[in-house]
Amino acid sequence: MSNTLRPYLNCVRASLDAAFCLRNFPSQTVERHNKPEVEIGTSKELILNPITICRNEKEKCKIEPSVNSVRVSIMIKQADEIEEVLSHKFTRFLCQRADQFIIMRRKAIEDYSISFLVTHAHLERMWKEKLIDFIIDFMEDIDKEISSMKLAVNARARVVATEFMKEFVA
Repeated sequence: MSNTLRPYLNCVRASLDAAFCLRNFPSQTVERHNKPEVEIGTSKELILNPITICRNEKEKCKIEPSVNSVRVSIMIKQADEIEEVLSHKFTRFLCQRADQFIIMRRKAIEDYSISFLVTHAHLERMWKEKLIDFIIDFMEDIDKEISSMKLAVNARARVVATEFMKEFVA
């Protein structure tokens, strides 16, 4: 992990640790229903203030806690057009397979690349620390993955351009 990324991820980790203090809270309007309040939003008193942690303008994390669920949305770094295309394709690929990532949402909230939804039921079945580690590792790995894909695209473009220019030299 780079030195510039470490304080950002430490802040996200501490905020997630505080936000993941969830409890079972059934619906106040429908009997025997237990829906994530952060998604439904019927009772404003059950939704806490959202936390936005920014590394820069293009890279941020939004944590929206409620009494029984937390929505974590991540904006992946998109410094140029290549990174925008790569991150869009990569996040679309992951969201299509959201069922295999138990906490991933199929559709991210507006202005963010990818979102996770953690409910009290997830915390009853899984370790809180392991969920936090997964989200932090995901944030680290997706940044590395997009950077490596960008390098691969640039290397391939360089080879194609060299082969193309050989026709004009000869």
